[in-house]
Amino acid sequence: MIQQQIFFEGSQGQLSGLLEQPEKGNQTMVVFAHCFTCGKDFIAASHISKALVKQGFAVFRFDFTGLGNSDGDFANTNFSSNVEDLIAAANYLEQHFTAPSILIGHSLGGAAVLKAAAKIPCARAVVTIAAPFDAAHIKQLFACELPTIDQHGEAEVNLAGRPFKIKKQFIDDLDSQEIDHISNLKKALLVMHSPIDTTVSIDEAEKIYSAAKHPKSFVSLDDANHLLTNKKDASYAANVIATWAEKFIDTPSESLPEKVSVPAGHVRVSEIDKVFQCDVQTDSHQWLADEPVKVGGRNTGPDPYQHLLAGLGACTVMTLRMYAKLKKMPMTHVTVTLSHSREHGPDCLACDEQNPKIDVIDRQIEFSGELSEEQINKLLVIADKCPVHRTLHNKIDIRTVTQAAQKS
Repeated sequence: MIQQQIFFEGSQGQLSGLLEQPEKGNQTMVVFAHCFTCGKDFIAASHISKALVKQGFAVFRFDFTGLGNSDGDFANTNFSSNVEDLIAAANYLEQHFTAPSILIGHSLGGAAVLKAAAKIPCARAVVTIAAPFDAAHIKQLFACELPTIDQHGEAEVNLAGRPFKIKKQFIDDLDSQEIDHISNLKKALLVMHSPIDTTVSIDEAEKIYSAAKHPKSFVSLDDANHLLTNKKDASYAANVIATWAEKFIDTPSESLPEKVSVPAGHVRVSEIDKVFQCDVQTDSHQWLADEPVKVGGRNTGPDPYQHLLAGLGACTVMTLRMYAKLKKMPMTHVTVTLSHSREHGPDCLACDEQNPKIDVIDRQIEFSGELSEEQINKLLVIADKCPVHRTLHNKIDIRTVTQAAQKS
């Protein structure tokens, strides 16, 4: 699993997020909204996210304004600002990574994703876990302090053993929230709730399910508590989500775009996902180029330097085989392994003051067959004479021109 710390602008300043991705393969992007006053690193958020990554999903979770490592004062936030933070997270992912296809919210985070979904058009499905039907339901956590908040404009309340300042604007914002967005969701919905949840009654799940239109599903999280502190419960929830989502989510495809006509001797490279993935075509072949997941790609094809190394490696193997056949050498097999690096300053014996660093390609050649030492030495000389090797050692002039895009 690859983890990447991310900071982006939210409703009231910079927010702290964590993107977790599997090492390989295409990934459906998920945004996870944590429960009230918790944070992205809370046990349920962490367990469910990691379980989804094991299923091949990329999961982005972040601290809402005023919580965890995010900027802002919690006392000045409200349910509406949480919704704005969610929309900002989705927009950031779409611009810098992959647009989210699934929104998952736990407890009040579930109410928030239901509300934000309409303004995140790229999302195809929504999942709520132990969520209230109405955001105002959260007031029961500090019902005793409501008169004080109403009279003095604020009060300090104790939530999960920690003090938080709740202002009247927070209460007013909760009371102003409408609930018709659930019936107008227009996205696939999965409602997950435990029948023994003592914080948010399963009756809230029934209300959400009844208000929503199809496609919708309900799954009971039997024996789970509200915070899903048991890792098995979190893993079960993730497995169900992964299976359920297959019906509604188009997994990023590794299939190739339509083949076009490319003149012989030319290579045509065109972007696909507006990130790193490219369609590479010649007159008779087609494949994908991409970057690794750790730098924001989807690892659906070799990266540019791997293409360069492959060109040299393939040319080396072909040239050696042609020479071995011509000279009737008993070479039964040949393998070339290459790597690229850059050497700097004192480490570089071949560079000068005008070129303080050079690109270095290390090439290892493995021969099979009853070859004499003299034959192997001759083959090594021939390897340096392969056309691509000679091209890389020549002075290369790359001439670039622009061409008007064809109108579709």
